[in-house]
Amino acid sequence: MSDVVESISPKSRDMAQVEALLHQEGIRLDQNLDYTCGIFDEDGKLIATGSCFENTLRCLAVSSAHQGEGLLSQIVSHLTEYQAARGNFRLFLYTKVKSAKFLADLGFYEIARVEDKLVFMENRRTGFGDYCARLAAARREGRRITSVVMNANPFTLGHRYLVEQAAAENDVVHLFVLSQEAGPIPAAVRKKLVVEGVADLPNVICHDSDAYMISSATFPSYFLKDSDEVVRTQAALDLEIFKKIADTLGIQSRYVGQEPTSHTTCLYNEVMTEKMPGMGLECRILPRKTVNGQVISASTVRQAIHDGKLESVRAMLPDTTYRYFAGPEGAQTVAALQAAENLIHH
Repeated sequence: MSDVVESISPKSRDMAQVEALLHQEGIRLDQNLDYTCGIFDEDGKLIATGSCFENTLRCLAVSSAHQGEGLLSQIVSHLTEYQAARGNFRLFLYTKVKSAKFLADLGFYEIARVEDKLVFMENRRTGFGDYCARLAAARREGRRITSVVMNANPFTLGHRYLVEQAAAENDVVHLFVLSQEAGPIPAAVRKKLVVEGVADLPNVICHDSDAYMISSATFPSYFLKDSDEVVRTQAALDLEIFKKIADTLGIQSRYVGQEPTSHTTCLYNEVMTEKMPGMGLECRILPRKTVNGQVISASTVRQAIHDGKLESVRAMLPDTTYRYFAGPEGAQTVAALQAAENLIHH
């Protein structure tokens, strides 16, 4: 048996072996992978594999006939070195509950778990604690303290309406903008447009989500049975993490927008409505804001920019967002949107 970890090209015949080994271990091949490696026996049969996507490790599997031989350690060590070579030193992974102990022995620390489903881990012992400590510095006291979490891709008057309502009904609003990259509009631009778009609301405090509030673009689905289970599990995991953040900041509730057209968001809201009261949190679902009889939608805005029709969605945008996309500052982002093929799910 070879103990050499080899890289596996996504176009190589060995990917069929990767898929077969994952299937054998109850895992589907993730669609979001940017590097895969494996260990083969002397007959060329794949006996261990692992992959990366951005700064996460995923699709880790060892053949049941070779478990206990230290192969998982070799795969994780190789992936860690590979990530370091491309500048990623903060690493995250999602694993089955039964595998969490082995990965803890390899230097990963639990952030949160959904029982019987998965565990979310990172390779920094105090990573999540440090993030919460930074948030704690922004804690403000008040009788009613709430929160909004958004991708804001980009920030629209629909997002603005949600924040305005939260600000009007509460003393403090903690507004989290998802930090992970998920499409042609960079995270830094999304955050900038949110900050500018709520600058006149003095009781709104903007935060980065860091890597802890999870984008659907990077959440793994490879060991969950179906798409509804993926959404429900992501929502449940997000809420476990959010509860710890809420305790840090004294948050009592969370405002979300109703989503009449997206099955995924409807499920997400359903899970929040089910689980948040048991966590001592209120879930406030507001009807979506409309303009000229049309629901304001970030995906509609992205598509309009892609098609060179920014003016057609001007009524959906705060002045700050419109000026960015209409002016020279946003030219590079506009070009990226116009070059993108699928803008609906970003």
